[in-house]
Amino acid sequence: MQKTISILKKHQLTGHNASVFALSAAASELYSAAGDGWIVRWNPADADLGRLIAKVETQLFSVLFLKNENKIVAGNMTGGLHWVDLDNPALSKNVAHHKKGVFGLLQIGDSLISAGGEGILTRWSVAESRTLESLHLSAKSLRCLDYSVVRNEIAVGSSDFSIYLLDAHTFEIKTILKTAHENSVFALRYSPDGNFLLSGGRDAHLKAWSPEANMKLIFSQPAHWYTVNDIVFHPSGQWFATASRDKTIKIWDGKTFELLKVIETFRDGGHVNSVNKLLFLDEADLLVSASDDRSIILWKIEI
Repeated sequence: MQKTISILKKHQLTGHNASVFALSAAASELYSAAGDGWIVRWNPADADLGRLIAKVETQLFSVLFLKNENKIVAGNMTGGLHWVDLDNPALSKNVAHHKKGVFGLLQIGDSLISAGGEGILTRWSVAESRTLESLHLSAKSLRCLDYSVVRNEIAVGSSDFSIYLLDAHTFEIKTILKTAHENSVFALRYSPDGNFLLSGGRDAHLKAWSPEANMKLIFSQPAHWYTVNDIVFHPSGQWFATASRDKTIKIWDGKTFELLKVIETFRDGGHVNSVNKLLFLDEADLLVSASDDRSIILWKIEI
């Protein structure tokens, strides 16, 4: 039986002056970071302009709201991490660490994990904003990160076409999926139950890997015309979405991997340029997308 899907465009948020590369949720609020060096806070319930939180002199590729610390950390194109204290901005600081762009940020408990363009993965103390340990994983850029609570596992996608799986506590490499894609791995996402890992790449393919079957490939399909930039699950695991350089967002069944819906530029009022990042706002029950068209769109999706 064909599922009935309702797609409603709620708001389109504008204000950035360059491509929006990163999104992060903070309770009922939303943070974005972009090529203009701005970190902006938005209220999803209000379509007015967002509030500028911080501005740096270089492009920002990643951003993350740090729970319990009321801080924002953002990674720039030259490898620096900007730690923004929302309670006391005077305590904010910039730390030069990676040699190239910081493409991925992830919080695990009291630690922050950063992925750098020089192929290094670093664990940081969130409370002290300092490095704890680093691991040189690849000679190529580390492009994306995800974490499975169920498996206590970090997945890292690289421009060497591989996926690295690490123990989240020890940083020990558990498995390397060499040539997982035919080009750079740009997107990784564990299913909420930890039963499989999704990956997307510059080769435009969507793949699913089974941890219970020694990371066996259980699904592979050309998903978009161009690079798959991001993947995000609905918290229920019922469906997930993919974002692409081909300007579309696609909605997929979370169990069968069946394509359910395509959100397009003209028919649905979607983005007019590459869709770079996706986020699901649990409290608002909204899918959020960010694009090279300098805007952020909030979508209400009912299946």
